[in-house]
Order: sequence, then structure tokens, then C-alpha cells
Amino acid sequence: MKTFSQTPSVKGLVGHLKKNYPGALYKCVYEAGFSGFWLQRELTKFGIECLVVHPADIPTMDKEKKQKSDTIDSRKLSRSLKNNEIEGIYIPSVELQESKSLLRSRVRIVTDLVRVKNRIKFFLMHYGISLETYSDRHWSKKYITELKQVKLKTTAGQYSLEAYIKELEFLDQQKKELDKAIEELAEDPFFKNNVGLLLKIPSIGINTAMTFLTEIGEIKRFRTIDQLCCYFGLIPNTHSSGEKENVGRNTKRGNKFLKHKIIECAWVAIRKDPGLLMYYKNQIARMESNKAIIKVARKLLNRIKLVLTERIVYQIGLA
Repeated sequence: MKTFSQTPSVKGLVGHLKKNYPGALYKCVYEAGFSGFWLQRELTKFGIECLVVHPADIPTMDKEKKQKSDTIDSRKLSRSLKNNEIEGIYIPSVELQESKSLLRSRVRIVTDLVRVKNRIKFFLMHYGISLETYSDRHWSKKYITELKQVKLKTTAGQYSLEAYIKELEFLDQQKKELDKAIEELAEDPFFKNNVGLLLKIPSIGINTAMTFLTEIGEIKRFRTIDQLCCYFGLIPNTHSSGEKENVGRNTKRGNKFLKHKIIECAWVAIRKDPGLLMYYKNQIARMESNKAIIKVARKLLNRIKLVLTERIVYQIGLA
């Protein structure tokens, strides 16, 4: 097995292969990460079969864990590819990937909004400032107006508060623009019919529906509900040896954007769907509520899969 280094260039790699191994069948593999899928698409254009694999799915010896380097990692990937020990992950289309980015951008903007609100709240607490119109969750226009009227003793302090308020207003405007863009994307023919089906499910709105559709991609690629639950991170860790079997907490693997969404939906769904509420009550009779809601999330996800694959309308109240 030969190892070499080169500049990160697709054309450079293709040129090297064709010069040194003309007429050969080329295969390559790399770990999923920050670089996304553009490299896979470019290599495919040049006729090179390319897999993108989950880092945790690569067979690794103990020595390779303790002596990690680029050379060792590349040899490990090459060995696994040669022995057919790895499977590539799903490669979405460019259009679907960019649509996913829109939804993820909104998540990050909302996260930043929460952080700025906390900074403002702690800033006011630091100086003992209390505003009557403050609401723990909803920051009304009246509260923002009152916030702008706060006067501190020094110019430095005033600049600090105003900087936070400006950041808050900027992020809030960004969120509104993203919400509008998501609504427009939901009207795209590629998503419209599926969005309509998902909106009939209690607890699912446009943002949640679009998150599911953009993150999942082609729902039929999941042959079983267990595969889909694994993708959502709703599968527990298990350790079985002999007659002993330990079932632990949910695995950390899975799509974090989807896992949080489906659990939030499950909490709302038990308030709106009597069938799911009955199922939840049966579960909490023998387990903790946080474990019972995972069971509800799995059942809700199974129904979502059925709705999208069979093209049927969700029925409320089914046990």
C-alpha cells in the first residue's frame, strides 16, 4: 500500500491517478465532516467512485486509536474500503442540501437570539434594573421600547446596553426574513404536497415540517422504522453478554436537529391527540416520564413515516 501527500485539489488527484495508473478502476473514501459532499460530487464527475462514511463506522484497531495521524487514518480507510467493511452515507442533492442549510441557519439565529436575551437580562440584573413589562419567554414590543429608555450613569454603560439591543433587533429581523424564506420554500413543488400532509399532524408546523423533509431527504431509503429511529437518535445503547443485557440511555448518534424536534413534537402531541395521550399514560405507569416520551416520539415518528410513504392523512385518536 503506497502513501503519498498532495495539495487538496481534485484535478491534482485525478491527474496523478491517470498518470501513474492509466485505465485502472478508481475508488476512494473520506470521512463525513466540515467539507460536506462537494468533494464526492467532483470526484464522481471524473469517474471516480467515492464513498463518504460516518467516522464512527470505520473499523479501528486499538493501535490506530492510540497512534493517530493522517497516514494511519488514510491507510485505515483504504484497508476498510478494500475489504468492503464500510458503507457510504446518504448523499443529498445540492438543492436539498442548500434547503437544509436554510433551516439550520434559522436554528442558529434563534440560538443566538436566546444568548443575546440572556446577556441583556444579566446586564440589567448586574445593575439592579427591573422593568415591569418583562416576560420570561416573550419579549414584547412594549418591553423593547421600555428597554431602549433605560438610562445608565455613564456613556460607557449606555453604549454597552445599546450594543446588546442593536444585536437583538438585528437577529430578530434575520429570524423574520428566514421564516418568510422557509414559508416560500414550503410552497416549492418539491416540498408542497409533503408539507401539506405533515401540517395535518398535531404538533407539526411549517418549520418542523420543513426540518423533517430537508434533513430526512428520501423517506423510502429507511426500510424499517428502527432505521429511521436510529437516524433520529431514538435508539438506546445496549450491551449484551451471555444472559445479561443492559439497556442504557439513548445513543448519542443520530441527527441532533431531528432528535430535539421529534421530542418537542411528542410533548405537544400528547396534549392534542387522545390516542397518543393514552399510550403515554400507559408508559408512565411503569417508567419515568422522560423515557415514556421517547416511546411516544417513536410511535409518532412511525406515523409520520406512514403518512409520507403511503400518502395518507394522519388520523387523530388512534390507539
